Amino acid sequence: MCRYAMYGPYKDIYACFKCRKVFKQTSARELDIIKIQNRHYKCPQCSESMKDMGHDFKAPKQNDLKQWMKVELLYNNGFTYHSCGCGSGYRPAKLSEIEEFIRSMKVFKSEGEILLRNLTLR
Repeated sequence: MCRYAMYGPYKDIYACFKCRKVFKQTSARELDIIKIQNRHYKCPQCSESMKDMGHDFKAPKQNDLKQWMKVELLYNNGFTYHSCGCGSGYRPAKLSEIEEFIRSMKVFKSEGEILLRNLTLR
């Protein structure tokens, strides 16, 4: 069931890769159109731009450098944790699996094809 569509507004989850922290921000549904177009959140600690990770993102422990590196590599290659609440699809558990995962996913060109691939891998 698509829980994000069925139940109240959920906060958006943003990550700061430099500080290795996550922060929840006001959802796009709660903001008016003008504010949505200019949404840009900075980390309260270091002022670096935070990355929109999606509702399904579960942050690694702050001192787990390998997992944070894995998440950053996924983000930089277009893989986030956005979904309707049904899960964002398969994501590798280990840093060593990232290269093969990204290579196998690059076969798909559009965002829709990547989403379809992620859904069929579950």
